[in-house]
Amino acid sequence: MNNRQPKKTSSTISTLNELATLANYSLMDTLNCDPDATENGDDHAPRQVFTGHYVPVKPTPIKDPEYVAHSKNLFSELGFADSMAESADFVRMFSGDMSGVPVPMRQVGWASGYALSIYGTEYTQQCPFQTGNGYGDGRAISVLETLIKGQRWEMQLKGGGRTPYCRGADGRAVLRSSIREFLAQDHMHALGVPTSRSLSLYVSKTETVKRPWYSQGSRSENPDMLISEAVAISTRVAPSFIRVGQLELFARRSRSNEHPKAMEELEKIVLHLIDREYADVIDTQLATPEKIVLLAREFRGRLTSMVANWIRVGFCQGNFNSDNCAAGGFTLDYGPFGFCDVFNPYYQPWTGGGNHFSFMNQPNAAQRNFDMFCSALRPLLVSHQQDLLAFDEIQSEFLAVMDTKMKAMWATKLGLINLKTESDKALCNVLIKELQTLMMQAPVDYTIFFRELSSIPDDIGPLKKSFYSNLYNDAADDPDTLALEKYWIEWLEKWQMLLNSTCDAKGISSRASEDIAMQMKLVNPKYVLREWFVMPAYQQATAGDYSLIQELQAVMTQPYAEQSKELEDKYYRLKPLEFFEVGGLSHLSCSS
Repeated sequence: MNNRQPKKTSSTISTLNELATLANYSLMDTLNCDPDATENGDDHAPRQVFTGHYVPVKPTPIKDPEYVAHSKNLFSELGFADSMAESADFVRMFSGDMSGVPVPMRQVGWASGYALSIYGTEYTQQCPFQTGNGYGDGRAISVLETLIKGQRWEMQLKGGGRTPYCRGADGRAVLRSSIREFLAQDHMHALGVPTSRSLSLYVSKTETVKRPWYSQGSRSENPDMLISEAVAISTRVAPSFIRVGQLELFARRSRSNEHPKAMEELEKIVLHLIDREYADVIDTQLATPEKIVLLAREFRGRLTSMVANWIRVGFCQGNFNSDNCAAGGFTLDYGPFGFCDVFNPYYQPWTGGGNHFSFMNQPNAAQRNFDMFCSALRPLLVSHQQDLLAFDEIQSEFLAVMDTKMKAMWATKLGLINLKTESDKALCNVLIKELQTLMMQAPVDYTIFFRELSSIPDDIGPLKKSFYSNLYNDAADDPDTLALEKYWIEWLEKWQMLLNSTCDAKGISSRASEDIAMQMKLVNPKYVLREWFVMPAYQQATAGDYSLIQELQAVMTQPYAEQSKELEDKYYRLKPLEFFEVGGLSHLSCSS
């Protein structure tokens, strides 16, 4: 094959050959390879991995790949020409066939191991070997690291086939779940929530796998049928894919002295994380203990901000185990996620998730993951008491930092960002609690309510657009309805009075009101990726029609914008009553 690099006439990357010149494999070049791995990456059977940071794995290409979508926004940021997404060599590589990639790209990718902790409890029994040495990337295979415009990006195939960590599964992802993740990553980035990114999505025209799923209209908690679904490969992109669970794996091995290099491997993965994710804020000249203290503080800041942002936009991760918690502090692994329709603190899209990963408990789940993160780093500080004291203080302050960010987030959603006195701040906190109670009593649509509130209405009329109670009860003179409306009016009056206190003594002016409304509309999205929008998109896609995916991409990458009347009528509305409690729309099993 001709691997000569064509001369570039602009900064746009328009061929795979041009992309190849930017390859830079920091993980494989600096960390430890599993000594039991094969050099050629033919390593697809489940086995225990006892040491090393990664296993070289050659992806398994999907058969007869067809283009479905690519992220135009990310392509633009990376300087990629849109045409590259449908070019033959790009399609081959990012649908799993690396046999002919241009040098200096490598023909093998890599998978990594990690440990599992669920809500702060260590697990090993789900590992087929009962040791924990079988946990890791079972179907996620990284295929490229690049340096583009000074930023490192790792590109990872989701559904790229079996790895030693596949635990007997087929290593595939299906089109349905791939579309969900692809759209969600694009959407979350547009919402301003830290996240892994979507690059491309390809589907096989001939290869299928069997998956459990819900029959039409099923209200079963778990899937009630087995269906044949097309396999797909999506490529997700991030500065790194190091997870809290990955750090835990090496910490567990060092604690039990599983092999002579256990402590060395823990230190190497931690320093690699700092280089990959925190180099801009942690001085490379510092000693390792000092770096670790700063790492804990920085990760705490990112993790608390991310979770506050999740709640700001109504997002529930659903399965926030430590292996689904990126050590870089961004949203990772869109399996059983969901966006709230009806506000419910206990909203949980995943039938296996329980209340510990429910919507409003996500700050507590984050704290448990942070504790596991700290537990993993602590062995490196045992001989450095001063650093350990500072480290312990950072860990102990997590919930206080989380609480501060949550209160600030709620105040921002309410437009109360310039409170001048402690009494005003206290009143703001009271209003937040009262509002959460009222939103449950109505009940209200989380997104529509805050978007309508962002227009600073004079009365509750516009807010009723978000009330599901209007659908449940048509009797305007119902005593309970009248009493609830009275409470809403009182709350709105108190909120408006507090808004006035943020302005001058003459009260809120027309201009000030417009400014506050504009600020509120920048934090309260108009559009979120509701599951009942996504289902028709993946249903049409199974028949080869990708137009609804493209429409959702366009709408959901402008979630704060006022869009056309046609799109507003379609995507800015209450969830239809017939969709409640329906499997695949209101709840889902762990998506495959």
